[in-house]
Amino acid sequence: MNIYLLTHQRELERKTNTGVLVANVLGENCSVFEWSRVNPSKVLLNKIESESVALVYPCEDSRALAESCDGFDSFIIIDATWQEAQKMYNHSPYLKQLPKVSMRSNIASIYTLRRNQKEHGLCTAECASEVLKSCGFLNKAENIESRLAGFITNMS
Repeated sequence: MNIYLLTHQRELERKTNTGVLVANVLGENCSVFEWSRVNPSKVLLNKIESESVALVYPCEDSRALAESCDGFDSFIIIDATWQEAQKMYNHSPYLKQLPKVSMRSNIASIYTLRRNQKEHGLCTAECASEVLKSCGFLNKAENIESRLAGFITNMS
């Protein structure tokens, strides 16, 4: 299973970006693609065409992540602030066409490094960890969670 991070340009410059933790833990099972409104990554578009890919994105037509692991080879996580993620989704027709999955849990985020967090919203690393847990990759999920806790402590 692969996780593809579709990352906003500004997120690449932020010291509080947790997508880096995901990429470090997953290695070759994680690819980072910089989002572009006018020139989407051809590599990502090819992966979407050749694999069974779902977008982790909470919306009305999303299905529960726990019921979706067997049906997909890869998951895309938008790596951005909540406001940027919504803009990226709205301006990317290829994302709107993908099946969507969401986490329907009451997990409280431990991510406290930014203001204006969405209630019940998770940071990129927490999303990746939940995907991995749901799909049976518990060691990798725990590794991400451990690194995230250390990251938050060091940044606070």
